Amino acid sequence: MPELPDRESEQDPSIREARKAPPLRNLGAPPVPGETGAERRRRRAQFLRDLAAARELRDRVQPRRARTARLRHALRMRTFRW
Repeated sequence: MPELPDRESEQDPSIREARKAPPLRNLGAPPVPGETGAERRRRRAQFLRDLAAARELRDRVQPRRARTARLRHALRMRTFRW
C-alpha cells in the first residue's frame, strides 16, 4: 500500500517550502563577520574546555552511568580491528 500524504503537511505552506529547500551542508556555526582565525580558535578552545568540564561534572554526579560508558567504550575498542 503506498504511503498516504499527511493532510496537515499538505495544508501548511512552511512544510511544503521546507521540502523544496536544498539540504543543509554546513551545520557548524556561521562565521562571525570580522573575526580572525585566531579568535575563532580561541573561542573553540574555550568551548571544548567547558564541554570537558561539563563531562567531568556529569561523571562525578552520575558514577554508575560513567562506569557503564567506560565499560562500553572499552568493549568497542577491544572489538575494533586495526
